[in-house]
Amino acid sequence: MDDTSFAATPPPPPLPPPPVITPPAPRPRRSYGWMITALILAGLLGVAGLVILAQFATSKLPFNHGSKSASAREVGPKLEECVLEDNDSENKIAVISIDGVITEHADDGDGNNLVDLVKAQLDRASDDKHVKAVLLKMDSPGGEVLASDEIYNAVRAFQEDEADEHGKPGRKGKPVICSMGSLAASGGYYISSGCRWIVANELTITGSIGVIMHGWNYRGLMDKVGVEPMTYKSGKFKDMLSGERAAADIPPEEHAMVQGLIDETYQKFKDVVADGRGAAHEQNKKSGKALADNWQDFADGRVVSGTQALNLGLVDELGDFDDAVDRAMDIAHLSNANLVEYNERYDLSNLLSMFGQSSQAHALKLDLGVEAPKLRPGLMYYLYAP
Repeated sequence: MDDTSFAATPPPPPLPPPPVITPPAPRPRRSYGWMITALILAGLLGVAGLVILAQFATSKLPFNHGSKSASAREVGPKLEECVLEDNDSENKIAVISIDGVITEHADDGDGNNLVDLVKAQLDRASDDKHVKAVLLKMDSPGGEVLASDEIYNAVRAFQEDEADEHGKPGRKGKPVICSMGSLAASGGYYISSGCRWIVANELTITGSIGVIMHGWNYRGLMDKVGVEPMTYKSGKFKDMLSGERAAADIPPEEHAMVQGLIDETYQKFKDVVADGRGAAHEQNKKSGKALADNWQDFADGRVVSGTQALNLGLVDELGDFDDAVDRAMDIAHLSNANLVEYNERYDLSNLLSMFGQSSQAHALKLDLGVEAPKLRPGLMYYLYAP
């Protein structure tokens, strides 16, 4: 075979290029964030609506064993009844606690202070016909003069006979029995003296019958750093109790006026003790303790133990909380009773009100284990402050 036969064979055609595959354009991803947010908001609104409807329904339906309404009053703290000890009885003894410094100032920013709370609790106990007595748990060093006096008056009024709208004598007032804790001094004792019966532990610190007004004179420090006050006043005593004045610039008449205020308030304290303990002894007869003849000798601001207070007639009995419960049942002529308390109820309105308050109402607090009493300037105190 010659070479010409190979030369005549045509070359094979070239292979076509591979097809170009164009990927499809990416589809935009759908965002579900707004849908989730909308569902959460709808759920919150639904829950809020149910809460509002439930609160409205319970406020209109009287229940809870004879109380006028299951909810609190329209104005003031909202209260709900909690059972501390269920003894399967329709009778109740309401436990009201006074703990800490007695003040009309609300630190938590919700508008309700200790005075408002105690008055609302007494009103709730008065409304409930099944509440036969009140047990006042006292653990306080005292506090503001006016706040102490308001609670004392509320306790005394709670125990008095009530009259109906026609002026006819009503039902007998309910007794208040005080159970002193570790501390019931000054304003704490001021309030306790208005109770029908006082039970103290033998180691309770009580007494401290007296008045204090405290301040600072920092003029010497101002002179050292070169700060000089500029005061414009309409009268000689308009800057009374100011700490900016030198001691030599304070007129002696001012000392006499301030001391006169202290003496007047101190006499009020002693009158309250004499009236309260005298009324209690008249009701308790021989079962209680009368004030000793020399009790005013110990009303010089000193604190006394529970045992000393019993000897002076400042308390009626030595014992603990259980003894106070037994005494309350004895005075109220009960064989059995449930122990209840009234706690503040917080609802949606409290949460919404927080958004309308200033940032100062929600300041963070640092707990160092010891909290000093927050005394407001210019106020007199029935306070034991060692």
